[in-house]
Amino acid sequence: MMMRTLVCIGLMSVFVSFININAVNGQLSSTFYDKSCPSLQSIVKSVVKQAVAKEKRMGASLVRLHFHDCFVNGCDGSILLDDNATFTGEKSAGPNANSARGFEVIDTIKTQVEAACSGVVSCADILTIAARDSIVELQGPTWTVMLGRRDSPTASLSAANNNIPSPASSLSTLISSFQAHGLSTKDLVALSGAHTIGQSRCAFFRTRFYNETNINAAFSTSVKANCPSAGGDNSLSPLDVVTPTTFDNQYYANLKIQKGLLHSDQQLFNGGSTDSQVTAYSTNQNSFFTDFAAAMVKMGNISPLTGNSGQIRKNCRKSN
Repeated sequence: MMMRTLVCIGLMSVFVSFININAVNGQLSSTFYDKSCPSLQSIVKSVVKQAVAKEKRMGASLVRLHFHDCFVNGCDGSILLDDNATFTGEKSAGPNANSARGFEVIDTIKTQVEAACSGVVSCADILTIAARDSIVELQGPTWTVMLGRRDSPTASLSAANNNIPSPASSLSTLISSFQAHGLSTKDLVALSGAHTIGQSRCAFFRTRFYNETNINAAFSTSVKANCPSAGGDNSLSPLDVVTPTTFDNQYYANLKIQKGLLHSDQQLFNGGSTDSQVTAYSTNQNSFFTDFAAAMVKMGNISPLTGNSGQIRKNCRKSN
């Protein structure tokens, strides 16, 4: 009897130790806030729903914020920080200046979350949930978001300039960039499908339309009408000219007929190793949705701050 009791106590100690190790390691969990902030998911969903209803483009903008956050030192909410006396943040980096947007939506969510459960939920997690909910609002797939990220107290202008893939990237550069973040070529093609929504600035695709030949002629004429060879940097064109506000697989069908807006888009279907995956997604939306959701979870797991690292910002624009 004594031996059985000791064994039980020993097993319980191991179990408790396992729990404590997980807490220290800060493993992401889908139930991370279930007890500490049970209204979190409904708050984010409500604010995102209102924002996207007001402006469809906002859904794409929030997804892009999440992507640009995760590719710069991990998913730590650093893109949300304003410049201060200590550092110049990521908002003014080349990939973000005059194009990163949706910060006010995150502010609104944070204010409501703080009112419900102060000092509990990170801005990094809010952004991750908002990205998922944006896709859902635009008729895309849903998935379970893993939570427990903490916020970085600082940001890096240089990392933002160097780590976010350029729209002028070659296929090999894109593959290398994604691999450096633990994402496969399959993930690259799936995540690029987010360009089935949203718009891009003329400055990001002008060079392609005035120098490249792998472009549908009618499409080129249409885009050039809104993007002159000089000036008009901020003129916008939809990344998916057919269904620009619906999350579907049309992006891949566009690539097959040379209607990719960005150079980096058309690189995915240009006689290279990813052509077959583009073709597969163009005819099988369910397959794209499944792979996209899985890739978003993987991207959301890039180098999160967990456990005692980082902080829980009270204001997403500045460190505590």
